[in-house]
Amino acid sequence: MATMEECRRALDRLSDNLARADGDARAAAALDRSLSCHITDLDTTFSGRLKDGRIEVRDTAAGPPAQKAQIRLAMTSDDLVALVGGALNFARAWGAGRVRLEAGLRDLLRLRTLL
Repeated sequence: MATMEECRRALDRLSDNLARADGDARAAAALDRSLSCHITDLDTTFSGRLKDGRIEVRDTAAGPPAQKAQIRLAMTSDDLVALVGGALNFARAWGAGRVRLEAGLRDLLRLRTLL
């Protein structure tokens, strides 16, 4: 099981990766949406915004998300670290139910270019 600090570093690394994206991936990451990432095995939620191609983590709280964000992710700490590190394919993990992604239809269509 990854630690809270490892999860936070993974989210920061993901934010850096999104900021460096170009083309269709850059356009998809340019959304301005509320975002939550629930780390199920740590029962902790990172909340913030996806804005200008970056993830801004604004809060960390125990338990599931207190409010429904426009883009919602849920996974284990190890899966988050593996996804960001490139050891786990997002589409396969999502298809296998290891990662949950919930968002409005328009956002899902835009985000699919990141997969």
